[in-house]
Amino acid sequence: MSVPKSTVETLRWRDGRLEMIDQRALPSELHYLRFDSAMAVADGIRSMVVRGAPAIGCAAAYGIALEGLRLRHTTVSEFNAGLEAGFEALAASRPTAVNLFWALARMRGIWQRVSGDSPEHIASLLLAEAHAIYAADIEANRRMGQHGAALIQDGARVLTHCNAGALATAGHGTALGVIRSAIEAGKKVSVVANETRPFLQGARLTAWELAQDGIPVTLIADNAAGFLMSRGEIDAIVVGADRIAANGDVANKIGTYAVAVLAQRHCLPFYVAAPLSTIDAGIASGADIPIEERDADEIRGYGTMRWAPPRIAVRNPVFDITPAALVTALITEKGVVAAPDAAKIRQLLSAA
Repeated sequence: MSVPKSTVETLRWRDGRLEMIDQRALPSELHYLRFDSAMAVADGIRSMVVRGAPAIGCAAAYGIALEGLRLRHTTVSEFNAGLEAGFEALAASRPTAVNLFWALARMRGIWQRVSGDSPEHIASLLLAEAHAIYAADIEANRRMGQHGAALIQDGARVLTHCNAGALATAGHGTALGVIRSAIEAGKKVSVVANETRPFLQGARLTAWELAQDGIPVTLIADNAAGFLMSRGEIDAIVVGADRIAANGDVANKIGTYAVAVLAQRHCLPFYVAAPLSTIDAGIASGADIPIEERDADEIRGYGTMRWAPPRIAVRNPVFDITPAALVTALITEKGVVAAPDAAKIRQLLSAA
């Protein structure tokens, strides 16, 4: 099977504005929304126009660049105050995905190094840095895919959870990037996609994205994964990550932990594909990772349809923690780390 470069362009810079696919409308409709300020991008991140840790990081970088461009003809004090407000708004948009804070730190570093320059010059440097972050994410995903492809056997049926493809990154994808790269290497690979309750990223996004690129995909309900594993119909699991603690614990979409436990029960490899920017060395373990809880109505129904009593109590954590002990290997742009732990994570980061 020959699979071309992904046709999905999640983010793009057009005519001085950031355009992003409105992922809330997929798969029914494919259209882009335009953003012209940090506040607008923060709202887009918060409202799930864009999601996926690497894509959120890229969007945040462009949000700061947009704010710099918007303020480039103001006074230095107005520029500095406006840019700081942009950083604060973006930092508050989603709490769990660490790539958001990593990208903002890079953008702030540029600002701090040239803070004495004119607003117009600073704005141009911020845009250049956003472009660099975008390009680096695609390159990291390609390298990650090449490393991970070696772990995928010819003919493998790979289960994935949530969306960790081009829609969740600047391009190619993390977990789906591994699958794309395995196919590019000449292997026959098919995907089993969990629907990923409650926001249905697997059903709406992963299935759509893979179908766009002609990659065989079968959609299942989340609670069917164990049944297929017990029947020998899954060969490996590959997921992405929103934050990885210093000890190798993984925060990813809610339901990932259950998949990892099932994989261990059925002696199946459980791989996590994520760039180094997803590793948070300042977080000792998964117990310290903040877990976002979203609106209760995401559990009570979807869109305009409601299937639960309107005032029923709801818990809606949208991420969970998979202990490092359940991770067969961590796939990064710098290579594969088998059985990740604190010592291996330190070595990985020190060699980067």
